[in-house]
Amino acid sequence: MELRALFGQESGAFALIDSRLRIEPNRSPFVSMRVDVLLAAGTLEEIITRVAELELDGRTFKVLYLKNGLKRTYEQRRELERQIGGRIRGKADMRRPDVTFGLLSLDDGWMFGICRPADPVWQNHKDKPQNYSTGLTTVVARALVNIAVPDPQDMRAIDPCCGMGNVLIEALSMGIDIVGRDINPLAVRGARVNLRHFGYEDADLVAIGDLNDINEAFDAAIVDMPYNLCSILSASERSLMLASVRRISKRAVIVSSESLESEIEAAGLKIMDSCSVSKGTFVRHVWLTTQQPV
Repeated sequence: MELRALFGQESGAFALIDSRLRIEPNRSPFVSMRVDVLLAAGTLEEIITRVAELELDGRTFKVLYLKNGLKRTYEQRRELERQIGGRIRGKADMRRPDVTFGLLSLDDGWMFGICRPADPVWQNHKDKPQNYSTGLTTVVARALVNIAVPDPQDMRAIDPCCGMGNVLIEALSMGIDIVGRDINPLAVRGARVNLRHFGYEDADLVAIGDLNDINEAFDAAIVDMPYNLCSILSASERSLMLASVRRISKRAVIVSSESLESEIEAAGLKIMDSCSVSKGTFVRHVWLTTQQPV
């Protein structure tokens, strides 16, 4: 679901996506690397010929055969790397190269480009001073942000039920303009502690507030509906919250432990995509929605 939001497509048979979008690889916890394609050809011989034209300006390099492509034996992979590396003008460094090139073999040809491995910054966010036992995991929180805000340019987002701030931390780490609200003062206090822990000192990032009282308009919202034993919602309360989501935001990701399809549509929201996420026996349903015309 996250890859569909970011790239408009899912990964294919080789667990890769061919896209013109230059999204930073550390945006998604499900992307391990971006390869900036320099050469594409129908045959290996064409690639071998053309790599000799590359200018490295004194930088060291190494070549990797990427396992996402057609399967090769260890010996075959090393031989392909030697063939390509032997034609590149420059100094090879297998341990700490300035540039790592990737070679990809697919059914319809070959690709060669610069490898940009992901830096899993979200893993640093797992250890927070304050946590809910049923709070969103770091990976899920980051994916929800990407589904709601695939392109952060000129986007303003809100998490109106922010809890301890898991979604806020992931969004802020990606440079997304976001604020948080929660009706529970203890949650807001915990969110502020967590935000400060990761260097976000602005007190206005999160505040006590009821979703139904928000009057500002936002481009996107990530709404994790209350679900613990102290926050059981009646049908009328859920309907009011969903109507408020539609009122304040053009696009929203809604998360709930209950099936809310009919209630979401009744609130004037159109479901664009959906999935379920499990954590042990606890299942969350996720919907990407947009405003229905009045």
